[in-house]
Amino acid sequence: MSDIGLLLNDDLKFNVGDSVSSEIKLEKDTKGDRKIKIIIITFIVLCILLLGELIVYKYMLPSFASPRVTVSGQKVYTPEEIAAKLIPMNCSTWFDFDVDKAVSLISSEPGIDRVTVEKKFPDKIYIDVVERQPVAVTCVIENGYSYPMQIDKNGVLFPLKDSSVLSSNVIPIISGLPIEQMSGGMKIPSKYKTLIEQISNIAATNKSYFASLAEICVIPKEFGNYELALIPAQSKIRVLTDRSLNEDALKYMMVVLDVVNLLDEEVTEVDLRYGSVSCKIKNQGGVIGDE
Repeated sequence: MSDIGLLLNDDLKFNVGDSVSSEIKLEKDTKGDRKIKIIIITFIVLCILLLGELIVYKYMLPSFASPRVTVSGQKVYTPEEIAAKLIPMNCSTWFDFDVDKAVSLISSEPGIDRVTVEKKFPDKIYIDVVERQPVAVTCVIENGYSYPMQIDKNGVLFPLKDSSVLSSNVIPIISGLPIEQMSGGMKIPSKYKTLIEQISNIAATNKSYFASLAEICVIPKEFGNYELALIPAQSKIRVLTDRSLNEDALKYMMVVLDVVNLLDEEVTEVDLRYGSVSCKIKNQGGVIGDE
């Protein structure tokens, strides 16, 4: 009996020891899990803070700073000149930037035909402009001074910024238009729009035709009509013609001038109106021949 009791006592001691050991181990595991959870939570919080800081510095702060403007499409104008048109907006942040007002300000520049403005978060402003293309050059008088002005295909006047246009021999010079007091951004009188359209059509076919012309003079007539006087580039002879200015008319003019240059007489003017060819000789008038 004593032996059996001793064995039971030993088993009891063993079971109690295992239980205590298991509780200690469980407590250690629980503490270890808590530490891991704390580390994971700390890591997640740090990641969230880092992400928040990244968002603030990359997106929020730039949005409250001065917008960054990019200009494209311009050829004659500089990006600085286009951006300077936005100064009246007085916007200090990207959020303050008004797209419609920016389009209105830039479009007010006579040399700009079309403009698109786009905002991109957080601080980008993209401006794309289409400049007016000249088809002719004329002169206007403003404040007592004469200025060269360009005319686009729609008859809109805009300043001459590139003087090389005058020496290119592909943009004709028009004189005699009644626009002495008109400023840039305004249109020529509607009755002369046909002339601009004719010049534009010739330019679309072959601009070299204008290399033979030094000037196109508009001669107003009674009742609102007009005729044209063409001044050749390589001759002092003035060629009178009607309002039909086209490729065939220019070819015909050059053929007539070649014939006139063969004459011994000093011809100062050739009249191609009314279906006939008449020449004016220096110090006298007369008809050299008919068509």
